[in-house]
Amino acid sequence: MKKHSLVTEEIIAFFNQCAPNWDRDMIRDDEIIGKILTLGGVRKGVNVLDVACGTGVLIPDYLEREVDSVLGVDISPKMIEIAESKFHDERVKFLCGDIYKMETGEKFDCIVVYNAFPHFDDPEGLVSQLAGMLVPGGTLTIAHGMSREMINRHHEGAASHVSKGLMDVESLTAIFSDYLTVKTKISDDRMYQVTGVKERIGKTT
Repeated sequence: MKKHSLVTEEIIAFFNQCAPNWDRDMIRDDEIIGKILTLGGVRKGVNVLDVACGTGVLIPDYLEREVDSVLGVDISPKMIEIAESKFHDERVKFLCGDIYKMETGEKFDCIVVYNAFPHFDDPEGLVSQLAGMLVPGGTLTIAHGMSREMINRHHEGAASHVSKGLMDVESLTAIFSDYLTVKTKISDDRMYQVTGVKERIGKTT
């Protein structure tokens, strides 16, 4: 796993450049996405924060599950511009900004970081920030629709300067454990996912 620091301006420039062809070049497995969202607690009636939402690739999946609302956040203005042009459902909103610094004033039932985690410079800071944006009982999901090995090979090319590499699942689980109760830990030849739940205050055992 790469240890270099990521530069925000470089990340924005890279994804702005990628945005026009993002949907055309997207590879997705509906079965795996369905599993990721089910394990992430995405279901009817919840409100979702989609972090690094890109052009909104998961928005149709959320709406199909009849969520109450989705807020998509991305640091790339071009990604958000395209996402806003595609979706006009009153349940869907988008914000362009740095999630580390963002204060939405909202709490969420489900937070999803899909196919984006290696592009965050401070993994523990990210998990801490997002855990604080969950309602009690809410679920944070960090996931990829392919194996860790495939993700890291993919990022060795043009994206090498904007990716730290995907950490092993045990290391991410350890970070989650400081803030959330881990419910899912998967790293196999098809997918990668860690989910954690923010325990309810005063819960009984």
